[in-house]
Amino acid sequence: MQQHPIILFDGVCNLCNGAVQFIIKRDKRALFKFASLQSETGKKLLAEYHIPEKYDSLVLIEDNKAWLRSTAALRLSRKLPGGWPLLYLFLIIPRFLRDPVYGFIARNRYKWFGKREECLVPTAQLKERFI
Repeated sequence: MQQHPIILFDGVCNLCNGAVQFIIKRDKRALFKFASLQSETGKKLLAEYHIPEKYDSLVLIEDNKAWLRSTAALRLSRKLPGGWPLLYLFLIIPRFLRDPVYGFIARNRYKWFGKREECLVPTAQLKERFI
């Protein structure tokens, strides 16, 4: 069993990078590890979990299982401090209703939040959180 949940994210997406920074700031126990989908590690994990390489959205790998889209976001929220675990309750809404909302935001994220030319390079302080 893997030791830390792994979050795969779109490394050139400003919204995704902001979400990673948001999680890091609240994850005082350093529970989560991160990798961009564009990295060698990200590509390797996509292949290992039989996720198409062209997939460009959030993946949570936890307990040797990959969770995608809204399910990934809701599952990771339960491990954050404060009121964030309450979002996990939205799992009662069927995925066929949740994922279109998630997909709408994902499809428009570059237009609304912008895109980087290169993936985020973690600071020396945060380097151990990235794989």
